[in-house]
Amino acid sequence: MSWTQWFYFLLILQIIHGLGTWKLYVKAGRQAWEAFVPVYNAVVLMKITSRPWWWVILMFLPIVNLIMIPAVWVETARAFGKDSKLDALLCIVTLGFYLYYLNYAADVHYIEDRTLKPKTSTGEWITSILFAIVAATIVHTYFFQPFVIPSSSLEKSLLVGDFLIVSKLHYGARTPMTTVAAPMVHDTIPIIGQKSYLFNDNYEKRNSSWMNKLQLPFLRLPGFEDVERNDIVVFNQPADTLLNMNDFNPDRNYYKPIDKKTNLVKRCVGVAGDTLEVRNGYVFVNGKQNKLPPRSHLQFSYDVKFKRQLQPARIFEILKKYDITDGLGYGTSEGSYGIPAATDQAIAQLKLHPEVASVTPVIQPKGKNGNIFPRDPNYSWNVDNFGPLWIPKAGETINLDMDNIAIYKRAISEYEGNNVVTRGNQIFINDEPATSYTFKQDYYWMMGDNRHNSIDSRYWGFVPNDHIFGKPVFIWMSIDGINDGIKNWSFRWDRIFTTVSGGNERTSYLIPFIVLILGITFFNKWRKKKKAKF
Repeated sequence: MSWTQWFYFLLILQIIHGLGTWKLYVKAGRQAWEAFVPVYNAVVLMKITSRPWWWVILMFLPIVNLIMIPAVWVETARAFGKDSKLDALLCIVTLGFYLYYLNYAADVHYIEDRTLKPKTSTGEWITSILFAIVAATIVHTYFFQPFVIPSSSLEKSLLVGDFLIVSKLHYGARTPMTTVAAPMVHDTIPIIGQKSYLFNDNYEKRNSSWMNKLQLPFLRLPGFEDVERNDIVVFNQPADTLLNMNDFNPDRNYYKPIDKKTNLVKRCVGVAGDTLEVRNGYVFVNGKQNKLPPRSHLQFSYDVKFKRQLQPARIFEILKKYDITDGLGYGTSEGSYGIPAATDQAIAQLKLHPEVASVTPVIQPKGKNGNIFPRDPNYSWNVDNFGPLWIPKAGETINLDMDNIAIYKRAISEYEGNNVVTRGNQIFINDEPATSYTFKQDYYWMMGDNRHNSIDSRYWGFVPNDHIFGKPVFIWMSIDGINDGIKNWSFRWDRIFTTVSGGNERTSYLIPFIVLILGITFFNKWRKKKKAKF
């Protein structure tokens, strides 16, 4: 729904609330009209139920309100003496319409000085858990969120098994677009493996289903920086139609809301307004080669030949010596082995090894079609030689023709909500002939540092601003061999409690953190002892 439609929807809810509670407001010493005034009626209700005013804010926060609104129904019933488990159950299963019964049929009286403490330990336990979930959901949605590196696309810069803290504050937190979903989980509920949100993912019904009408429009809160070139960014994969991100052959396409698409982490190598090109695997922006930050390490594929026949164990031993850890395969030339990924520094050292005969980079030549974005026969691009192309910028207008429509069609249609078709040599946008288009939002170009082992913008194109999720800022845990079973993994102590970006040297803040926690613990104990004396 649009913001206007949501306004009318909320207005109707306010009328429903007023009709079902105005007599209860009067019994609590308030005026009947106060039950009908949007927002103000919630503030008054907090006074009636003896709950803090800031509960009103929580009632309007998506996802959090799925907990808070039922809690307010129950608290309203309790304020009028209906505090049994059955009353609480009736409030919830009737979606609050139990209050209509209390308002019109039941003989209830307002309890002004009721105790707010749950009567049983079970009730106290449930209340504590619910508010812990609320607090965690707010932090998770608007401030920081944990994220684990799932693939080796940024290997040597960020490693598989790095557990990150992703800041929502840097670029500005997105308000949830999916209004009905389980808190603190992404697209799947753990253990049961079911979808965590209410949405019809069928292509034919995604624009007409009532469930999909509950989506909120995109809104980003103010941040304190923009996405900059070479930032490592977490975002929702634009072209995600997979039921399971590890199964690339689903029975059909599964369409998802933006905020429930698969989370990916890549490096932003091009921002809105840039002209980007890839030459022999290296990125050029506005005609100049892109220079990565000090801790970044590009990796490419190579063919390696040895001077004599070696056992695989010996080859792995040699490669590991130079931190080449992505395995080994068959090379592209006879008698060679394929190294999937290695840094320039590692290859320079490997070439000096006495057992090595030659090391050759595996680069797709310019002009060879690699079946990548925009997947058009007019563009013979591949992962190593790509572009140039212009990255759309909000408010900028581009001339459209039959040569470049393949590049920008998805952005104009899928991400900006237009109907784009071509008929003969003409382009039609929303059934109107078009020779130009003005973009509504910024776009970015995301790539992995592991150039030959990364599914990124070279495959699915631009990343819209509304898909930007957050900025990784901190590694709080790092486990080597996380996918190899518990007996085979180990902690990477040098990476634990380190920043994602910074100077040349990685600095761990684990010891200062432990000292801080111990200091706070001993200070609290000392303060309690001091209070006990008085």
